[in-house]
Amino acid sequence: MDLHARRALVTGAGHRVGRAIALALGGRGMRVAVHYHSHADGARETLRSIESAGGAGELFAADLTEPTSANRLISEVADRFGGLDVLVNSAAVMIRTPFGEITAEQWDGIMALNLRAPFMLAQAAAPHLRAARGAIVNIADLAAFETWPAYVPHGLSKAGVVYITRALARLLAPEVRVAGIAPGTVLLPAHWSESDEERLRRTTPLQRSGSPADVTSTVLFILESDYLTGETIIVDGGRHVRA
Repeated sequence: MDLHARRALVTGAGHRVGRAIALALGGRGMRVAVHYHSHADGARETLRSIESAGGAGELFAADLTEPTSANRLISEVADRFGGLDVLVNSAAVMIRTPFGEITAEQWDGIMALNLRAPFMLAQAAAPHLRAARGAIVNIADLAAFETWPAYVPHGLSKAGVVYITRALARLLAPEVRVAGIAPGTVLLPAHWSESDEERLRRTTPLQRSGSPADVTSTVLFILESDYLTGETIIVDGGRHVRA
């Protein structure tokens, strides 16, 4: 796929990895729909950075935990952009949920944003992506392939994203390619400490943490690799093979 002048929606583009992805796509000349919910200031900064680098974009607000928000967001983006070529499902939440303390409200909130929203966005975007012969990139997590005792709902939601990636790749072929990325330690959760990061570095085969650039380079690789679909690429410095 030649990315120049193509149209992309990046969810959760107001901070962290979503922001890095939006900037990378804007840097390739794409017109970027910068989605946000609670990070309005960050989304505005993302858009400013895209525009200052010579790219183009617009802001779109939506609470993706609301059941009707996916259809509405895709409709707004497609109307204002005249269609859609790429959907990047990056918006997610990572909440520590020790077993025995997990509430139904926590469970439902995690599943709504991390799992239901990517599927509903893909479903709503499918007609536009088929017309454009476009692509979907789903951001999963290393937790989809490991067992993290304090993050069971999170890991389950991300394992679901891996399944959705495979299923959509089959359902939407041959017009639309679908692939995923499962990052490891590229950005620590805000509540983690330096000692947490040091422990992760010591137990990672490459002996270092990653960065958002490791994810964005993989996003670009997926979009520019026209024979790749149905795969979730683990970008974790080798953590998943350490044992």
